Amino acid sequence: MKVDKVKISEVKTNPKNPRLIKDDKFRKLVKSIQEFPQMLELRPIVVDENNIVLGGNMRLKACKEAGMKEVYIVRAENLTELQKDEFIVKDNVGFGEWDWDMLANEWDAELLNDWGLFVPEMPTEVDYSILDDEDLDNELSDMADGVKKAIQIEFEAEHYEEASELVKFWRERQAYVGGMIMEYLKAERDKL
Repeated sequence: MKVDKVKISEVKTNPKNPRLIKDDKFRKLVKSIQEFPQMLELRPIVVDENNIVLGGNMRLKACKEAGMKEVYIVRAENLTELQKDEFIVKDNVGFGEWDWDMLANEWDAELLNDWGLFVPEMPTEVDYSILDDEDLDNELSDMADGVKKAIQIEFEAEHYEEASELVKFWRERQAYVGGMIMEYLKAERDKL
């Protein structure tokens, strides 16, 4: 296995990688790289023949955040597209967080299960009527006092991808998306 040191600008993140490390965990990764940069030579970023990351997407992002100009890589050549996908999943099974929307929409659930990642299937029809029950609302409020809560917002199929990208965009900037939506909805209500 040959380890090369290359300019960080030569390495491309893999948009198909559904693994994320966010917020505090990401800051810890950046700090870890700053405090122990030798680790990167011991665990180089794995890239394909086009310098697209197969293993180490978040490490690459953290290296950029840490201001590094070069990174260590190992090239995994002669892999099929399926082997590249398998590598991406198997390399990431233990750490970070999964982008469940991406996994559900862009990955084969059966293959993911074969590679050790269980992706729960969502029902095609969801009954939202239980959310209208006032007793349930009070009960949930009592149970989750002070805990973040979630509501589901329906989108037409043609708007789903754009909505998902917008939410991801603002979450990456640590914005409170719920508050943004509330402000907009209140403003629209006040126009009535």
